[in-house]
Amino acid sequence: MDDGMPPIWVALPLCLALCTPLQGEVYTALSELEELLDTESVLLKTLHQYISDQEHRIAVLKKHAVDYEKEHSIAARDVTNYLSNPINDYLLVKRLTSDWHKTEKLMQDPYYETAMKNLTQYRELLKFPTDEDLTGAATALIRLQDTYKLDTASVARGELNGIQYSTQLSAGDCFELGRQSYNGYDFYHTELWMNEALKRHEQERSNVTVRWEILEYLAYSTFMQGNLKKALDLTIELLSILPNHERALGNLAYYEAAIKNGTTEIDKSEQTPKVVSAMLDPEERERYHMLCRNENLMPVQISSQLRCRYSNNNRDPHLLIAPLKEEEAYFSPRIVLYRDVLYDNEIEVIKRMAQPRLKRATVQNYKTGELEFADYRISKSAWLKEHEDVVVANVAKRVEVMTGLTTETAEELQVVNYGVGGHYDPHYDFARSEETNAFKSLGTGNRIATVLFYMSDVAQGGATVFPWLGVALQPVKGTAAVWFNLYPSGNGDLRTRHAACPVLQGSKWVCNKWLHEVGQEFRRPCDPKENIQETISR
Repeated sequence: MDDGMPPIWVALPLCLALCTPLQGEVYTALSELEELLDTESVLLKTLHQYISDQEHRIAVLKKHAVDYEKEHSIAARDVTNYLSNPINDYLLVKRLTSDWHKTEKLMQDPYYETAMKNLTQYRELLKFPTDEDLTGAATALIRLQDTYKLDTASVARGELNGIQYSTQLSAGDCFELGRQSYNGYDFYHTELWMNEALKRHEQERSNVTVRWEILEYLAYSTFMQGNLKKALDLTIELLSILPNHERALGNLAYYEAAIKNGTTEIDKSEQTPKVVSAMLDPEERERYHMLCRNENLMPVQISSQLRCRYSNNNRDPHLLIAPLKEEEAYFSPRIVLYRDVLYDNEIEVIKRMAQPRLKRATVQNYKTGELEFADYRISKSAWLKEHEDVVVANVAKRVEVMTGLTTETAEELQVVNYGVGGHYDPHYDFARSEETNAFKSLGTGNRIATVLFYMSDVAQGGATVFPWLGVALQPVKGTAAVWFNLYPSGNGDLRTRHAACPVLQGSKWVCNKWLHEVGQEFRRPCDPKENIQETISR
């Protein structure tokens, strides 16, 4: 480059964290977070005890200081006369030997080691979050900000969609969100949160956050988005606080030279790009987020034809006395909701059985067939067998009644709890033609149908959406959503691609029953319209 500009791009403020897959065990399920309050309670008791011990220690040290000062003042008035008294000589020597040794011992903080020992033991007994959980929780909050178009300042005030849910974030809280964004190479959100941190730093009297450090992150994230002039101004402000800041001095020279040369392009060749979850099509992602925000995408010609009814599923004997409350959500593919088909006492049994088994939810690698973690699915799940409890067996029977299919070849009941901002990006429940290893070990064919039970209401967010259909199913406790994933031919219906919206407020519990092809040959209704639709789709 000209004018002595460095051959590499401007220096980063701090070393970026290694981009490793998240394996957090706490933030992925709200049920796990409940235990953290117990942990915090124990830590608070430990902290208060430590403070009490320290206050007593400081009080004793202050008394020593007062005593020393009093005797020293008397001696200083007439040193010769004071030291001519053998008692005073003895007391002086004693103060500087045995008395001072006691003072030194108190100054060494004898309570610290005990407190640290207790904390070490607590870490073995109690649940503690990890740095990966912090990253996951911060990422989730930013995901919610994007999905629901939440204003940064409003979130910082503790507001979600205009509703005050929590206390305000401090400058330090905002700074950490910006730092986590920065570590993920997300400079857009770094700038948003560092700007908010700067505003709050100016309002607060606390010195928990340092202005120059905020400015350093803010200048660099601004630069990475192409605003060289603002990056330069922020760097100049940083240097007014720390004139000898080495990175800032180097960056200042770079910015000035770049502006002088009219450089607008930023060399990102050595930068690890921010990974977009599941690499969604931009249009699909936009439709997905719009549906999550309850924006209506379904044509009125379709929505106006949807109906609710009492259904006995072609005179199923189980339903003659108590028919199903059936609500149509879409015609083709047929998606229906059955209201009040899972009862509170059953939900409590299922949750109680599942909770100790919850593990980070996985997705199947379509190339290898192996299960793996993914940041586009944030939840924890557990699997329950029918023989374990009559409630699980009854749910399976109810699924047969609702679908007309057998559950003999179905998967076990999967129970899912969504965590902080818990979500699942658009996906298919069935295995596509290239996913040759999917469900191979089961030997029961592809997933022909999905039955999704909602086990909790959700205050905000958490809908199940079908982006290309414009369908959004809101979680309602006791409701089941049912749809077929395959055409009658056995080919996958691509229109059933769906997603779980991030949970904005509340706790989301669901359970799934996936039914497979084997054993269904003479059970699924043959619908000529579906055959025609498959031909059109192809």
